[in-house]
Amino acid sequence: MERWPWPSGGAWLLVAARALLQLLRADLRLGRPLLAALALLAALDWLCQRLLPPPAALAVLAAAGWIALSRLARPLRLPVATRAVLITGCDSGFGKETAKKLDAMGFTVLATVLELNSPGALELRACCSPRLRLLQMDLTKPADISRALEFTKAHTTSTGLWGLVNNAGFNEVVADVELSPVATFRNCMEVNFFGALELTKGLLPLLRHSKGRIVTVGSPAGDMPYPCLAAYGTSKAAMALLMDTFSCELLPWGIKVSVIQPGCFKTESVRNVSQWEQRKQLLLANLPPELLQAYGEDYIEHLHGQFLHSLGLALPDLSPVVDAITDALLAAQPRRRYYPGRGLGLMYFIHYYLPEGLRRRFLQNFFINPCLPRALRPSHPGPKPAQDTPQDPNPNPNPSPVAAR
Repeated sequence: MERWPWPSGGAWLLVAARALLQLLRADLRLGRPLLAALALLAALDWLCQRLLPPPAALAVLAAAGWIALSRLARPLRLPVATRAVLITGCDSGFGKETAKKLDAMGFTVLATVLELNSPGALELRACCSPRLRLLQMDLTKPADISRALEFTKAHTTSTGLWGLVNNAGFNEVVADVELSPVATFRNCMEVNFFGALELTKGLLPLLRHSKGRIVTVGSPAGDMPYPCLAAYGTSKAAMALLMDTFSCELLPWGIKVSVIQPGCFKTESVRNVSQWEQRKQLLLANLPPELLQAYGEDYIEHLHGQFLHSLGLALPDLSPVVDAITDALLAAQPRRRYYPGRGLGLMYFIHYYLPEGLRRRFLQNFFINPCLPRALRPSHPGPKPAQDTPQDPNPNPNPSPVAAR
């Protein structure tokens, strides 16, 4: 088959000049992602020269270059101007850091906290501008939500409400479903789903008027069955599905909806080991005797130890999550999903593309690898790993989800 001649050196200079112009227009950050993309494009160019005719090769290179640019280019940002944003759960963690950043950028920030005199609330008062307003709100109390709606309307009459950040989250138990009281499922749903739903619905008239944004902080535990996080994960799964529904239904109104699915970050609740110890003791104290006999106290101690070990490897820098929330609020075309955190790409690839058995083993080895309950052990009192899940002697549970914010 006759092959077309590959472009000459002069033609390649012209192509390179046009590519450089496109790079400048794309406003790319020079860093490892860009250098890696350029290296891959160079390798693809080498393969295309040897395997494809020039028209097909140029089409492949053009498509690959466009994909690389669209993924690496800084998204167009809207001006902050006089935009107002309501953020829930600002006592600590992602909510507090997001409130501080948005206030520094010039936003009018309405920050809800559980206690107006909590350390996080006092910190926000001390370091933020007078534009930031604090409001006490408990998402399990309809009266507090109604008061927050009136407060928001009163403080956004001149600016309108541009964005809602559903950040407040709650988890109180780390245990198998059978060991978890039904009340813990209700409590998680009240905060993580029903409270956020009521607040979001109440603010929709303001958001429809501004064609604004809804940003919700979720969790990978809502996408995949993390061991011992069923109560937390099911509430996050319900919230993610609700946000997907909102995304479709509110599109004609111009409202854009995003969900942030962060990895494990070292928020205040993650660092509070004594709090998790108290919750474990409360679980043991209220466990029915027959369940305690079947599973064994050492089984729960084993789960608790592995959970604390995974939290100890959490990332201390919260800025990836804060940056994702900021981008969802200001990007001209925000993503529907953001995945800040290390190891999430591998975790989601395994979850969506590998067999179910491998997915289960991955989650157990990298988060909590349960031992056999006492009733299933032949005759040995000590905990043993479950038979279908060989234990990794050097677990690296870094991709674990955020247990609470």
